[in-house]
Amino acid sequence: MAQTAPPTARRGEAGASRIRRRVLTAPPVWRELLLVVLFYTGYTLTRVVLVQDGTGPAFAHADEILRVERFLGLDVELDLNQTLLAVPWLARTANVFYATMHFIVTLGIVVWLYRYRPQHYRWLRTSIMIATGVALIGFWLYPLAPPRFLHSEGFVDPVTALHSLGLYASDASGSLTNQYAAMPSMHAGWSLWCGLILVKLASQRWAKVVGVLYPATTVFVILSTANHYVLDAVAGMALISGALWVSWILYMRCPAPILIARARVTHRLAQRLAQRSGRSTGGSGAGSAAAGGAGRS
Repeated sequence: MAQTAPPTARRGEAGASRIRRRVLTAPPVWRELLLVVLFYTGYTLTRVVLVQDGTGPAFAHADEILRVERFLGLDVELDLNQTLLAVPWLARTANVFYATMHFIVTLGIVVWLYRYRPQHYRWLRTSIMIATGVALIGFWLYPLAPPRFLHSEGFVDPVTALHSLGLYASDASGSLTNQYAAMPSMHAGWSLWCGLILVKLASQRWAKVVGVLYPATTVFVILSTANHYVLDAVAGMALISGALWVSWILYMRCPAPILIARARVTHRLAQRLAQRSGRSTGGSGAGSAAAGGAGRS
């Protein structure tokens, strides 16, 4: 006769099923908008703290980064910067790319995930939130002057040199952003996030190709426009990779399997207790019957 799972096991299975359904569906839009507001507030606060502390540490850190890159042979930023400036139309295009695509592409991928890949939305959204949250801490603890501020090293800001459109083309736009938030590079990190999603989840081949080209183009742009160092890009991509792994573990491996395993263990323990109780009751009954027979004889 088939045994029925005890209520505890059934509740565990039901809870795991609810969690799995929740993980594989997209949350309400208003909640996502609230998260965006909270993260933007956090970014603004890092700028306020940096202004209070001054910019001295940011330039000291820039010297450290350049020394490390020169030691490792990674200091390609100046060559890329000079190469870009030699082609004015390309430099202007790169300036606009840096100012716009970082937000447009990332937001587009988020909306696409929400609409067409809801089963992947939560863990991928959480991964970029984790990475951005850690990056905000990095901006606060390690302010870093971008190469375009290091005129003594030969770097030239293509936005000011060409009077081009760009993220920091005006004093107003510069005052609304943290211009010393270079380490890690979230331009590089977010572009890798977008690229991996397109390569893994897009069905069209052209979209997968875009997924490969977009991060590579972004890295070229952030280095050649003298907005970031190579180590910034490496740190940003490493950060988003780690955040993807952590989020995948949390959402796709846990907690549903843990709840299911707990329900199964509870079920087995209940079965063993029932068996022991049955044997104990049977033994007591046999002993009583034997005693009764002896008394009658």
